[in-house]
Amino acid sequence: MTITAGTGAPADAGPFGGTGRPQAPVDDEKLPLRLRARRFARPQIVIGAGVVLLWLLVIAFAGVISPHDPFAASGGRLLPPSGEHLLGTDSLGRDVFSRVLHGARLSLPIAVLAITLSVLVGSLVGAVAGFFGGWVDAVLMRAADITMAFPSILLAMAVAAALGPGLSNAFLAIVAVWWPIYARLVRGQILSIKEREHVLAARAIGMRRTAILRRHVLPHSLTPVSVNATMDLGSVIILVASLSFLGLGAVPPSPEWGAMITDGAGNFYQWWIAAGPGIAMVSVVLAVNFLGDGLRDVLDVKNRGR
Repeated sequence: MTITAGTGAPADAGPFGGTGRPQAPVDDEKLPLRLRARRFARPQIVIGAGVVLLWLLVIAFAGVISPHDPFAASGGRLLPPSGEHLLGTDSLGRDVFSRVLHGARLSLPIAVLAITLSVLVGSLVGAVAGFFGGWVDAVLMRAADITMAFPSILLAMAVAAALGPGLSNAFLAIVAVWWPIYARLVRGQILSIKEREHVLAARAIGMRRTAILRRHVLPHSLTPVSVNATMDLGSVIILVASLSFLGLGAVPPSPEWGAMITDGAGNFYQWWIAAGPGIAMVSVVLAVNFLGDGLRDVLDVKNRGR
């Protein structure tokens, strides 16, 4: 190694004293826990997680913090926002603010459960299709392609209309629409993972194929699935509200956000009826999008070492 005269630095040093060569990605396992945790201290993750935590507290304590009964009239009809009614009252005299708080107990858990079941079903289908291949892959992926050929809202409407109105039927309709997304995602991950050295070694020692899939293949495909599920949660919340808005989800007097917006649409000049649940949905959707975007940046291998 030659030394540049007068500088004491290597001749191939970069402008900041480095070697000028590409640096290898930093292995997370070699970093202290404090530094690994610092990766998640990004503004979008902090903001998203903070808003999500706030709504979780609302779900847990809605009965305590809501000022009025969400199902009973607590004042005059169509009253504007005031000190007594922060978001006014609806066409039946019910407090909109209290109904928004209690509506979180319906809209958010249904969306989370729908995403969870879609991930489980889609991951199972995609893992089986990608790992075993052949006619199994062809049959399962054609079923996924047929489902994805329809617009999600139209297919969900058709399924919900066939099953009848109700949040439980809307939940099943969303799962029927959303599972192919994760089937495709997991299948692509499996196709790349099943040819790695540790999988080939497991095959060489005679491990059963189902055991290889469960222990050595599927766990390595969960990171992109979890990030995608976080970002899809906002879309599912909107889809739940859309079905309720169309009369295919929650039924009166349920304080579901989409059903409340339907009531607001019938009282156009009383803007506060739809503004309350609308602002609530916007805050949740933006929060989960911030959280998912931040997690994607942190967990992306290309960003490690920066």
